[in-house]
Amino acid sequence: MSHSQRYGYAPSYEPPQAYLPGDHETQGYGPYGPPDEAQVYDTYAAVRAARSYDAYESHAPYEVHEPCGVHERYDVHEPYAAYPEPSYAARSYAPTTQIQSYAPTTHIQSYAPEQPDPVAAEPPSYDPGTDTGDRAGSRTAGRAAARRAARRKRFADRPDGLLRLVPQALVVACLAGGTTAFVAHDKAVRLSVDGDPRRLHTFAGDVGELLAAEGVPVGPHDIVAPGADAPLTSGDEVAVRYGRPVVLTLDGHRRRVWTTARTVEGALRQLGVRAEGAYLSASRSRPIARHGMELAVRTERTVTFMADGRARSVRTNAATVRAALDQAGIRLRGEDTASVPLDSFPREGQTISVLRVTGSREVRDEAIDFQTQRVDDPTLFKGTESVVQPGRPGVRRVTYQLRTVNGVRQRPRLLRQEVLRPSRPEVVHVGTKAVPAGVAGADHLNWQGLAQCETGGRADAVDASGTYGGLYQFDRPTWHSLGGSGAPQDAPPEEQTYRAKKLYVSRGASPWPVCGRKLHE
Repeated sequence: MSHSQRYGYAPSYEPPQAYLPGDHETQGYGPYGPPDEAQVYDTYAAVRAARSYDAYESHAPYEVHEPCGVHERYDVHEPYAAYPEPSYAARSYAPTTQIQSYAPTTHIQSYAPEQPDPVAAEPPSYDPGTDTGDRAGSRTAGRAAARRAARRKRFADRPDGLLRLVPQALVVACLAGGTTAFVAHDKAVRLSVDGDPRRLHTFAGDVGELLAAEGVPVGPHDIVAPGADAPLTSGDEVAVRYGRPVVLTLDGHRRRVWTTARTVEGALRQLGVRAEGAYLSASRSRPIARHGMELAVRTERTVTFMADGRARSVRTNAATVRAALDQAGIRLRGEDTASVPLDSFPREGQTISVLRVTGSREVRDEAIDFQTQRVDDPTLFKGTESVVQPGRPGVRRVTYQLRTVNGVRQRPRLLRQEVLRPSRPEVVHVGTKAVPAGVAGADHLNWQGLAQCETGGRADAVDASGTYGGLYQFDRPTWHSLGGSGAPQDAPPEEQTYRAKKLYVSRGASPWPVCGRKLHE
């Protein structure tokens, strides 16, 4: 029974049999010798037929040749079962290659004995119970059993052969274990970096280790799917999308945004910008470099214009109100304008009025008011003011802009002005001298009764002719002769009474022919 029939799987790798001179004639290879090392697996893979499985079960010694002892013949083995091909067999680190590169045949040949074993010179025999080849019937089961018994005895007599075999077995076991670990941790994954896919094998445990091993840097604006902490298994797909800065001017508003799209169209779709009917400063198919780009977008808007008594609505992506007016077919003439600045950005749903303006200019001569200068005069009594220099207004010529907007006249707008004659200020002297307490010979008279009779006690009273004024109705020549200045009605009541007393001392009550009698009442 073969090893695969007994245990249900293909036999593992076993060291190939060392080639002995002259065996090709005995084994039937002809004059060309045995097969090369690449074919030795087919001949040597199944050594089970030449071994007693009963011995295995009873812990009898294995039937193996001695690496440094006498060469021995083996029975013809069953065909080598193919090693299962892994999914990455095409790669340079396939397990089969590693096993072949460390084949123990080299060690067996390097320690070939100087004296051949007499038994090794015997022609090989075949067990008819296990070999189904053409030469299976040429040897009897009895001779095979005898040879196996002789080999067991020699193996027991020479324990040093077993000691030399142990390191070789350990090397083969380590190689087989390393190959198994290699196969278990290797993962076939698909990595797409910014839209560039590639297939690779990796021992990384998670996505972050994979990116670090492949030298793929990731920034805060980049996208990694799945995340960097996600565990990695064979067959996974990892995508990395780099972020790109875009200075976007959208409908007049400038801002800096980030996108992982590689084209302008993809960026607009990712940013949620409606591009139908919009103006773009770059074509939609233009790629976006890693360092970014500047992009201006003007979306299509509905704007309503009120012009010449009717409304017009247009869909436009114009940058200014003036350009939108041109698209609406509205022409501005002369001083025509709009209710918003013509260079402003038109907004969605905005209503703009067109102003039809007609205008003219008007020139006018206007007076310039004079200034009054007040000067203290110690020669005048307190409360007395005297105009020393009368003021004179000036003349200026002014030009105005007259406008009519949509038939309504607007307030005139000053364009320029020119002074034809400057104004002359008025100079007024203000008295600071104290008024005397009284006049000898007149203080005892009823001056209040006289004032009441003349003017009703009003200090600023003036007659109908304008000749007389004040409490006591002085004319100007008389007033000035008494030391007064200006008009008598402008002087304070105390000064008027003082001047009246001086007049009485020099002329008596004659200046007041009707009311003079009141002085003595």
